[in-house]
Amino acid sequence: MFGDTKAFSGFAVDDLDKAEEFYGGTLGLSVSREEPMGFLVLHLAGDRDTMVYPKPDFVPATYTILNFPVSDVEAAVDGLVERGVAFEHYDDFDQDDKGIARGEGPNIAWFKDPAGNVLAVLDEL
Repeated sequence: MFGDTKAFSGFAVDDLDKAEEFYGGTLGLSVSREEPMGFLVLHLAGDRDTMVYPKPDFVPATYTILNFPVSDVEAAVDGLVERGVAFEHYDDFDQDDKGIARGEGPNIAWFKDPAGNVLAVLDEL
């Protein structure tokens, strides 16, 4: 039924301007504003746009909403730290000082957007 549709995903934030600065500036993604609807579009590789929309009663996601596969997790973490991104440390994972979990699946490190949504960089699969 939906095999030929171009599905897309989306998530909410509390401040669209901060989201645009973070995703476009800090992460360096291609972004655009869709007016008059009032949402942001992240133009991701592989023609997979993601919609970011403001939500008045916003609550951050407590799970990973967006994963960024990279060829070198450590280099990605170092580059993001240089841009002011802080990495999360979770009790349930064995992470190094940089926040990278290794050895139980792909190497992965988690960080949050300005709204508090969880994102990750991980080894390309």
